[in-house]
Amino acid sequence: MGKLILKSCPYSLFPYSDYDLVTPTYLLDKLAILEEDLINLKMSFKSFESSLTHLRPWLTLLAVVWLLGTLGLGWLVNSLLIIIGLLFLAPIVAFVGFRWWLQRNLIADNCPVCGIEITGLNNTQLECPSCGEKLLVQNRNLKRFTPEGTIDVTAVEVPAKSIED
Repeated sequence: MGKLILKSCPYSLFPYSDYDLVTPTYLLDKLAILEEDLINLKMSFKSFESSLTHLRPWLTLLAVVWLLGTLGLGWLVNSLLIIIGLLFLAPIVAFVGFRWWLQRNLIADNCPVCGIEITGLNNTQLECPSCGEKLLVQNRNLKRFTPEGTIDVTAVEVPAKSIED
């Protein structure tokens, strides 16, 4: 086969000095290596491109915010950021507030009639699930519910000796 003579330049792929001889098989090997490098470069670009698809909405949002800020519409951007912040903060504040209210108003006490433990909310009426007695939750205690005009009497046992003396 014939030999090619190539003059080298600073950006040459061939590590030969001026007027060195290069064979066609060497050129074919170099061409195959370059094709592999090109295929690898295309594959890495596709993987980079696919990773950008997840970032595209965030980059678009950032570009819109930056554009509005440069046009003098910073007040609009600030308003949107405040609304978004409130949307994230409001459920947290509501949850903490509800837990605080529940700790102050949820009462667990024993039924005054049958002694079973009952849970209820402060200043509400409920019925004992065991004995069916209507109960009133007041001042963090369970009391029997008595309609207006009814006198609730608590019986006290008196020993017989004290009456005879």
